[in-house]
Order: sequence, then C-alpha cells, then structure tokens
Amino acid sequence: MEPVLLQAEYAFVVVDEAVFSTLPLHQIKGFFREKEGITVIIEQQHATALGLMYEGNYRCLTLNVHSSLEAVGLTAAFSNALGDKNISANVVAGYYHDHIFVPSRDAENALKCLEALALSHQEQ
Repeated sequence: MEPVLLQAEYAFVVVDEAVFSTLPLHQIKGFFREKEGITVIIEQQHATALGLMYEGNYRCLTLNVHSSLEAVGLTAAFSNALGDKNISANVVAGYYHDHIFVPSRDAENALKCLEALALSHQEQ
C-alpha cells in the first residue's frame, strides 16, 4: 500500500458553477459535481484566502501503489482498519492511486494504522 501522509491541510467546500469557474484550477486538489453544488477539495490556506466557507480540516494519505479502478477489496480493507480506530475516511480514487482524507487530528494515527495494515499483508 505504501501510505504517504501529505503535509498540507485540506478543506472541502461547496460552490456553485459561477464561483467554481473563477477558482484557480492549479489550487484545486479535486472536485465532484453533485446536484447541490460542486464539492471542491482545496488546501485550507487557499480556501481561506479565497473567502470560501468550510468546516473541519483534513490531511491526505496517498496510497503509493497502483490500484486498478476495478480492484476489489482494497477500499474495504483500509476503510475497515481506519473505522476500527474510529477514524473517518473520505476516499477519492484517482486513476493511479487512492487518496484518503482524514481529519487532521487523526492523521498520524491513520498513517500508523495503514502502515500496520500494509505490513500485515506483506507478512501473509
């Protein structure tokens, strides 16, 4: 799995199409269109500078293993491991890697949890 904890803190914000079209694309980590608006994942410092409203702050764990979009079981394995530690996980699957956003306060524990999970799978 090779989890890596990114240093930046992220915010999840919801904006409408008009606001989204004004955001600097290079500052956006990811986005998803929903019927209620566009959810944007952006570094917290950029969200603050742009005057965007958000609740909470998150850190991103990237799994540096190429996982197929059709792979079965990986998401369940890490989400169950994190859930057992009472750590919420907001998962974004990219083409090459999975990215797990966890509350900043839980980030170090989440990293340890995923490292332990990876180690237990290596030993099998």
